[in-house]
Amino acid sequence: MAYYQTDNTHLSGERRKAIAILKNSCRSVIGLAVIAALAGNIMAQSTVDVLSLGLILLMFIYTIAAWFINNHQTKTLTLMGLTIVDSLVTGLVISELQYNPWPSLVLVSLIYFSSLYYGGIKDWGFANIGLAVGIGIGFFVLGHQTFVWLNDQTVDIAIAIGAIAYMCLYSFFNHRQAQDIEDEHKVLVNEVKEQKLRIYQISQYLPKSTWDIIEGKRKAQIQRKPISIFFSDIVGFSSLSEELEAEVLSNVLSSYLAEMSNIVAQFNGTIDKFIGDAIMVTFGDDSAISLGVKKDATACVSMAIAMGKRMRELQHTWAEMGIKKPLQIRIGINTGYCTVGTFGTSRHLDHTALGVHVNLASRLESAGQAEEILISHETWSLIKDGILCKDRGHIKAKGFTHPVQVYQVVDHRKEMGVNQSYFSQTADGFSMHLDIEKVKNYDREKVIASLEQAAIKLKKQLKV
Repeated sequence: MAYYQTDNTHLSGERRKAIAILKNSCRSVIGLAVIAALAGNIMAQSTVDVLSLGLILLMFIYTIAAWFINNHQTKTLTLMGLTIVDSLVTGLVISELQYNPWPSLVLVSLIYFSSLYYGGIKDWGFANIGLAVGIGIGFFVLGHQTFVWLNDQTVDIAIAIGAIAYMCLYSFFNHRQAQDIEDEHKVLVNEVKEQKLRIYQISQYLPKSTWDIIEGKRKAQIQRKPISIFFSDIVGFSSLSEELEAEVLSNVLSSYLAEMSNIVAQFNGTIDKFIGDAIMVTFGDDSAISLGVKKDATACVSMAIAMGKRMRELQHTWAEMGIKKPLQIRIGINTGYCTVGTFGTSRHLDHTALGVHVNLASRLESAGQAEEILISHETWSLIKDGILCKDRGHIKAKGFTHPVQVYQVVDHRKEMGVNQSYFSQTADGFSMHLDIEKVKNYDREKVIASLEQAAIKLKKQLKV
């Protein structure tokens, strides 16, 4: 009788062979025990029972055939069929033993145990059908209609030894399975740790927007939306790379990008990409953290101011590393509608922003001087109330037909205080851009007189 009928398609190699041997060993042990019980039953009778001899021969043949089938077939229907045949043969054996209570209960218990443990209620139902059919054949066809309480200990001992051997093999089998599961669990835990580390390492090479798409936090789609675009690079980095050793250059660049990335995170920007020493950051690309066009633009410019201040602090650190010429950055910022989404081929995809406004931000960065933050008129109109900017006039930008109005960021208005040297204000009928540092000494009296005269006339208009 087969008492192990699980599907082992997920197993392979030595482990699968070992499990198959253990399963078939259980069937063989019970089969031999039944054969011994049938032989003892024959010896207890005065005449030789041909049916018992035939059933013994059938048990030999079936045990060998079931061994072969269980080793070479993994289909669920085939294994379920073995369960039914096991139960049917068990029913025949019970009828042949004339329904002797002790061996009958032991055999039925083993059938129930194996079917419930490995197949659940469904296999248990098939086992009952097989038992009923086997006992029915013995009762109605073979004529085993007499219930006999045999006192022959040969039958009881044979069945008991078979049951004990079965339980021992079953316990050993489960112990082996528990060990294998524990070993596999350890392997899986290590693999999970390695995968998490690998995923973390991969995430460092991808923009947050791209990683969110991979993790399913946002959908990959192409859309038009207003965003603020930031570009920066280190002035004179190419010549610096020729002067420094590769290791020193790598350390400087890594520390610079790390510091700038931390500032980007503080202002909820999205790092689009690193291009050597250049950085591209977008605000408003991620709808989940966008605060609106105006606030995004303000955050972008505020981030640029924070980067400039941090760079001046880092110059002392790099000076101690032997870098004589202080590293300085220039920044360009623009705001406008861009096409945002995932672009590329089936082999390589990139989540980025495209459009004329991206190009303009890059041109503003290229047109700037060291430690300058140049912004477009579109960005200036959004941030002028809180951030002081100087009018830099118009510049000729590559790829643009008409000159572009440009402003230079000074600082937050609230941070200027008594040190404020630049004043900018516009309203209907009024426009003022005053840079005290640029006013010549011989022109100051003239400027003051003009301001006072304008103030007097404006006050008179208010009184009227």
